[in-house]
Amino acid sequence: MNIVRTVTIAESGRLPNLILIGAMKCATTSLHFYLGLHPQISMSREKELNFFVRERNWPKGIDWYKSQFTGVAKIYGESSPSYTHYLIFTGVPERIAAVVPAAKLIYLVRDPIERAISHYIHEFAAHSEHRTFAAVMADFHDNRYLSRSLYYLQLERYLQCFPRSQILVVAQEELYAERRKTLEMIFRFLDVEPSFSSWLFYHFRNRSCDKRRKTALGLRLARLPVMQLLKRLPPAVQWHCERLLYLPFSRKIERPRLDTELRRRLVAYFQDDSRRIQEYAGHKFPGWCV
Repeated sequence: MNIVRTVTIAESGRLPNLILIGAMKCATTSLHFYLGLHPQISMSREKELNFFVRERNWPKGIDWYKSQFTGVAKIYGESSPSYTHYLIFTGVPERIAAVVPAAKLIYLVRDPIERAISHYIHEFAAHSEHRTFAAVMADFHDNRYLSRSLYYLQLERYLQCFPRSQILVVAQEELYAERRKTLEMIFRFLDVEPSFSSWLFYHFRNRSCDKRRKTALGLRLARLPVMQLLKRLPPAVQWHCERLLYLPFSRKIERPRLDTELRRRLVAYFQDDSRRIQEYAGHKFPGWCV
């Protein structure tokens, strides 16, 4: 079925009815891009608006937030993984419910250990983390890498503010392994044409710079104003530009190796939470360590 988006006059000044609430390092950039291809969906040009985080863009006000959604569409959406960073950022579900109570929420998740490792590499690459992975995992209490992989802990806060019918949980592994089937499920959840497809679904996958550590020169490049403009580009274009600009000033970061005892402790730590998030989704996530 062919779908044509009819746009006569560019419109702006509206609130979204779709929010990707995370999780970090779980393919939110890829899904943001895929959703934006659908002619009935308009995703924000800047992916991470972080509006409902008090410490980020909440002070900018509703008018600023409305201005981020343009065009004519059935669904307007944004993606901010910081919305599932409970223990660090509080009150986010309550703010979302107060401003857009009818919004549908999509929560992308991933094998919790793999997500924690990817998160660590991300922070190490940005020079925000200097410890070894073993040192980071020495204490599980209030551990920022682990808390964001406690998916049901994060989801519980939303279930206090939204009915289950408005929250869809999707595993990153499903999105990549069964892209067409998973996107069709998401489109049905959003009540848009489920048969829509694009060749770009199969030729774009966000490959972040996780495995590369920027040198000091690369970090200086990142602070230039022109680099900040990249965030306003479509994800596919942004990714290619970043590769061209950063790759010459980068070097590989080795993936941390988990010894048997640490892996055992991590599996035990995530066991109950992972069971509960899979029960919420209604099926097991193949390939998860738990």
